[in-house]
Amino acid sequence: MPGNGAPLIQLNGVRKVFFTDEVETHALADVHLEIREGEYVAINGPSGCGKTTLLSILGLLDTPSDGSYLLEDKPVANLSPAERARIRNRRIGFVFQAFNLIGDLTVAENVELPLTYRGMSGGERTKRVQQALEKVGMVHRAKHYPVQLSGGQQQRVAVARAVVGDPAILLADEPTGNLDSSNGEAVMNLLRTLHRGGATVCMVTHDPRYAKHADRSIHLFDGRVVDEEGTGASGLGPGEPPSPRP
Repeated sequence: MPGNGAPLIQLNGVRKVFFTDEVETHALADVHLEIREGEYVAINGPSGCGKTTLLSILGLLDTPSDGSYLLEDKPVANLSPAERARIRNRRIGFVFQAFNLIGDLTVAENVELPLTYRGMSGGERTKRVQQALEKVGMVHRAKHYPVQLSGGQQQRVAVARAVVGDPAILLADEPTGNLDSSNGEAVMNLLRTLHRGGATVCMVTHDPRYAKHADRSIHLFDGRVVDEEGTGASGLGPGEPPSPRP
């Protein structure tokens, strides 16, 4: 059942402070968070509440000012830049609001890109790309370029790129932000399908409609977790509590 696996992510007392022109901006304050294997978690709240900062820390793109972060039971504080890059490539899949596809690469080449840093054989890369594109229904567009795709199709390719390496967790930052409601709902359904297939998903969204797709919704306000609830959308039984915070 979703959320009953081992803890993948554990944050304890995480703070993030930015210093600009002698001004302190407290982006995160005393955040405690646990995400378990097989869980689907939505992080939501108003613009500027710290959602993207939190996701950047989870994805090893940024470091906390204080507090601890355990990824798969291992502290990440002392990892070298090379080690962080290796973990991002092998254990974390990213889906961004802006798609971030490379314009002069085909769909298949965009999806294959994370695998080229692994020393994987060409045959194995081709097999994985095919499987990833099948998951998102984009095999028929494998030889097209991003400019030839709609926004919804580009985001599907971005999801395929995120899952092609079989990551431990999929991090999605406002994945519907640049899409109309129809394409946004289609991407949400895709994430739900991946989750039901065993993927662990953590999604940032400001839209409560999309947060309801998740097992558990965590609300941020001014850098703090102010509420947490299980929605039951992806597998929690009636009356069943969400995984507890540490």
